[in-house]
Amino acid sequence: MTDPIHALMDEHRVILETLAALDTYTDRLAADEAPSSDLRDFVEFIRKFADGLHHRKEEDMLFARMVENGFPRQGGPIAVMLMEHDEGRRLTGAMAALAQKQGPLDAEELRGLNAAARGYTALLRQHIYKEDNVLYPMAKMHLPAAVMSALGEEFETFEAGVASERHRLLAIASRLVEAYPVTAEAETDGHACACGGHATFAGAGK
Repeated sequence: MTDPIHALMDEHRVILETLAALDTYTDRLAADEAPSSDLRDFVEFIRKFADGLHHRKEEDMLFARMVENGFPRQGGPIAVMLMEHDEGRRLTGAMAALAQKQGPLDAEELRGLNAAARGYTALLRQHIYKEDNVLYPMAKMHLPAAVMSALGEEFETFEAGVASERHRLLAIASRLVEAYPVTAEAETDGHACACGGHATFAGAGK
């Protein structure tokens, strides 16, 4: 039986690796050392895997079960997560608009891409930290075993229906991570770290 929390955390690792690759890619593109066409693959992975598969399981399944079992949808940690999902979509939309351009980006467009991409990677790293270290432990502590078991079955049914698409998107992520490895400077700056040690929820109580 699938452990839904472990499944979501495993997906976080894939997303974090791809965020690190996006940081490297953004730097290389600004230096004219990477093709602008790869931006489309980053956007596709973010929209279809990070948002379309991962966030869908959170919003439609985990968060829904948490609300049914007494967690507030407004003013608590779930509200914060939903707000950050929406902000991530806004930033992804900015990247997607630039990905549609044919040919190289001009200086203003590169600045816009850098702002959107860096904003997105920073947002998602803190978002993932809060989920892994605050929200998910709260769910494990408070959701009854029967609810967690039913959630695992729900995840399995969902994954069975998207298996081929999931495989395709993971292959895209693997190619991007291989093509744009984390630089020593990024490691020093903490770009590849999901630490977010001071990230907190406003009104995080159940």
